[in-house]
Amino acid sequence: MDAQRIAVDALVALTDCDRDMVTTFIRRLYLSGVKDPKRLTFKGLQALAR
Repeated sequence: MDAQRIAVDALVALTDCDRDMVTTFIRRLYLSGVKDPKRLTFKGLQALAR
């Protein structure tokens, strides 16, 4: 849970996106096997850049 919280906080701070949308996206990544906060944040930024 800590990894998810860190990644969500980082993405919200960096992008000003909606916290609920970011939380849903990060939770999906976490459940698919990505457990590192840095990796979650990076993948989240990549997805938001599209």
